[in-house]
Amino acid sequence: MSSHLDVRLREGTKHSHTLAENTAFMKCFLKGIVEKSFFRKLLADLYFVYNALEEQLEWYQHHPIIGMMYFPELHRKANLEKDLAYYYGENWRSQIVPSPAGHVYVARIREVGNTQPELLIAHAYTRYMGDLSGGQALRKIARSAMDLPPDCGTAMLEFEQITTPEARQEFKQQYRQALNFLPLDEAMIQKIVEEANYAFKLNRDVVHELEADVKAVIGEHVFDLITRQQLAGSTEHTSRNSAVEMKVVDYSI
Repeated sequence: MSSHLDVRLREGTKHSHTLAENTAFMKCFLKGIVEKSFFRKLLADLYFVYNALEEQLEWYQHHPIIGMMYFPELHRKANLEKDLAYYYGENWRSQIVPSPAGHVYVARIREVGNTQPELLIAHAYTRYMGDLSGGQALRKIARSAMDLPPDCGTAMLEFEQITTPEARQEFKQQYRQALNFLPLDEAMIQKIVEEANYAFKLNRDVVHELEADVKAVIGEHVFDLITRQQLAGSTEHTSRNSAVEMKVVDYSI
């Protein structure tokens, strides 16, 4: 029996999705304002987030519910390590620490892993579906804005086993079907949707901390001009035809 969890998540996080697209950081990103100085900070935070998430998913890969959503081909940790080595150098591990918001994000993932692991589904959904959707447009923007050399700097958004748009679309459909066949009751479905909304907030908090870095690059006046306009949410209004279907990064990068 289908739980329609994919629809519940999509419909239940539309407003959070719009808020994510309207962070000052994302508005600037979509305008092509991406510098290595702050992009690498974002990747550092995401490294800690994905490290925590994938650690939990691997731990629960034989769990009767979490195991049904265990897709190691989605894992980002190893690819983030490649990016961090590019941006920080080979001694990158000694140079990065999570930001205050990143620390809260990581702590939440570990908390739900220890107390109610079914909620990890919400964090996996918001992150990985974002990477496969809007994250692909962000990858192109970042590569162009920073004039990156081939095969460097955006491994986090590259899926070696899901390489084409058609393959990504097929995989996302497979992922949604897996969501729908999870044996969940209504109470747990509601909790997962609530947790997904909280995951969006945690991501917004991470990119909010980068706004000062962005403003330092382009100046306060230009920053205000770019960020004052409210963007229509791609999932609230034109989810199927939007030019940038963003699912988190957010950065839902």
